Amino acid sequence: MTGSLRVAMAIGDAGGIGPELAAKVLADAQANAGDLMILGDRRILERGAADAGITLDLPVLGLDAIDGDLPAGSFMIDLGNCDPETTPQGEGSLNSGLASVQNFRAALLAADAGYAGAVFFTPFNKSAMRLGQPDYVDEIGFIDATIHPRESGREFNVLDEVWNARVTSHIPLSEVASRITEERIFDSLRLTDKVMRGAGYERPRIGVAALNPHAGDGRNFGTEDEDIIQPAVERAAAMQIAATGPIPSDTVFVRATKGEFDAVMTMYHDQGQIAMKLIGFDRGVTLIANYPFPIVTPAHGSAYDIAGRGIADLGATRNAVMLGRRLAALEERAEQGEAPQVPLSQLVRKALDTSVTWATAS
Repeated sequence: MTGSLRVAMAIGDAGGIGPELAAKVLADAQANAGDLMILGDRRILERGAADAGITLDLPVLGLDAIDGDLPAGSFMIDLGNCDPETTPQGEGSLNSGLASVQNFRAALLAADAGYAGAVFFTPFNKSAMRLGQPDYVDEIGFIDATIHPRESGREFNVLDEVWNARVTSHIPLSEVASRITEERIFDSLRLTDKVMRGAGYERPRIGVAALNPHAGDGRNFGTEDEDIIQPAVERAAAMQIAATGPIPSDTVFVRATKGEFDAVMTMYHDQGQIAMKLIGFDRGVTLIANYPFPIVTPAHGSAYDIAGRGIADLGATRNAVMLGRRLAALEERAEQGEAPQVPLSQLVRKALDTSVTWATAS
């Protein structure tokens, strides 16, 4: 198997349902197509398997055994970085946060070097990750600081019925209006069109949500919809992007789920997230796109309240792995990559090195 067809899988927060979901992925015929490279602590994966009532038969490699030919099929690289004896379930901790950071960084570095064509991670918890890396803000800033891409990425939420793109994401609600500009909306529309075409949509139809109630109601409830959003939509339409809006946000998802739009672009995080999770909480996928490889995860969180109980639903996690695999296959057909040049053990050791300063990009 070439690296471009492998999925690098980072085990998420050890205090939550991430290890259980990782074990369930490995035991699921749809999710595990024999192409998974799991990065994390073997003992945490074993705890997740015990919670799920699963017995795993998986090759496990130490750092001294990963610079030759990698095994055919799925396998694990044991980072030995999270002792379950000192990592409680049901809460975040320094151990779980630091291991999450290291697992994610190792997966990103491996994919960036060509050892995998996609990155997948089970749910993280940002508060715990900040215990391990105080400047951690969100995944996009972390990815940028880790692989130094030419362009930053954007988050998309994906359901079979509809995609959700955002103009702003992890910022306070009080800052949203000041961050929305015509240029930013226009760039977001171009990127959404590009990413969805790469995912197989011939000409994705994008409904653009208004910022204000009733799309401003003729400027009675704000001017942003007419002065900022509408000009950006018109510019996109002039470039043959199938964008429509601004549309009142209390109806745009209704129209999308009835088949009028393939995607909804929202102005801020919860404007889209609430709708998407109501439509399909147990199926939704977060896609981080516009990087050299797709990065995917289930759209739900680490669920500390059910950790260790073996009842975590696999639906969104399975969908995430399958979407990452499909996008990686499309990208491989479009452009064949070169064989990796940097030894994998060197990349993983770098990811584990706590003496390195990893500044999170702003």
